[in-house]
Amino acid sequence: MKTKINTTNIGKDFETRAVNYLRSNQFEIIDINYFAKKLGEIDIIAKKNSVYHFVEVKSGQNFEAIYNITPQKLHKLYRSIELYLKHKKLDVDYCVDVIIFSGDDLEYLENISM
Repeated sequence: MKTKINTTNIGKDFETRAVNYLRSNQFEIIDINYFAKKLGEIDIIAKKNSVYHFVEVKSGQNFEAIYNITPQKLHKLYRSIELYLKHKKLDVDYCVDVIIFSGDDLEYLENISM
């Protein structure tokens, strides 16, 4: 009998590892799993050198996780960021980053764009 894999727990594990990576690289963690109403969530919000980094965490076992970063996903993410900045009354420099896990390997892609 196969054991059902709990993808939520796996996702949380990768997010924890991503947070630890960011902290070890002098990022200040501002928020984790910020829920932006019906738009979805922002996995990690971090800050370094006065720049906010909105970080999406992706993982894949039998596929390239980068392919889960679609134009539609980025559009929702940017709308979520706008909502976050408005809600927090922030006017700051920011960028969108991605942390990708492939097995135990971590790849950090800074300042991606649509």
